[in-house]
Amino acid sequence: MLEGLTYDDDDFPPVGVVAPGTSWNDVVDHIKIAHDFLVIPPDDDGNWAGAYWTGTEMTVMQDLGTDQDEAVENLREELRCRGEL
Repeated sequence: MLEGLTYDDDDFPPVGVVAPGTSWNDVVDHIKIAHDFLVIPPDDDGNWAGAYWTGTEMTVMQDLGTDQDEAVENLREELRCRGEL
């Protein structure tokens, strides 16, 4: 499980916010076990990413925004549009 993981649970679904510096390997390992919806801080491009478990694999959504709140809202909206909720 990820260390330093916090949750934005102001709306459905709760979204985990990954701590800066967490590796993608750690994110994959966490999602395989917990099946959380996560937002991941920007690397070099300045945009947050989102990740979730589809039942058979992890799906990553890039370019969710440049700020954490925007990324969480955009992830929730994308999940609704994709029928994942």
